[in-house]
Amino acid sequence: MANILVVDDELGIRDLLFEILSDEGHAVEVAENAAQARLARQAARPDLVLLDIWMPDTDGVTLLKEWAGAGLLNMPVIMMSGHATIDTAVEATRIGAYAFLEKPITMQKLLKAIEQGLVRKPVASPAAKALALNGVKDSAGAFAAPQAVVLPPTHQSFDLEQPLREARDAFERAYFEYHLMQESGSMTRVADKTGLERTHLYRKLKQLGVDLSKAKRAA
Repeated sequence: MANILVVDDELGIRDLLFEILSDEGHAVEVAENAAQARLARQAARPDLVLLDIWMPDTDGVTLLKEWAGAGLLNMPVIMMSGHATIDTAVEATRIGAYAFLEKPITMQKLLKAIEQGLVRKPVASPAAKALALNGVKDSAGAFAAPQAVVLPPTHQSFDLEQPLREARDAFERAYFEYHLMQESGSMTRVADKTGLERTHLYRKLKQLGVDLSKAKRAA
């Protein structure tokens, strides 16, 4: 089992996550703000961190960027929020977050994200300081210097110099095309994998101009 750090300013959420994860056999540390999270991370050396975005002193994205810039992202970080926008989620992922969970979080999604995060635990790299502004992970899962992001098997590169809206659309398009190919074009499985309702998923794919028939042919 793993050592997990939960960072959230809401006592009810901390207690709930502590209970759930403890029942799963994990050792759990909790922190209610960034200051406590810094101390807990140094003392407990967590295998994984659940990090809330909206906190009163220092928000989760700022703390994530701080850890990335100092080369301290040697553990997967799963961001949590009930009010974050897609831009915030994309930014956190770009900085180095492993995943993003929207509150209220179901137990199934929580445990699945933690299980996958622990399996893909990243390895710290000396180049991690470059993540302070435009960090990405290299092919080995370590944090590397800024470069064009490549997502196999689509081999689509992202131009990080273009406006945010265009970059976000390109990322989302590649993201959904990837999962469509992985799930052989099954909208039900893609909806479950991405955490979207089928109607929302259809609307999003249409908005992005994703060719569903292409995904099915590739499968």
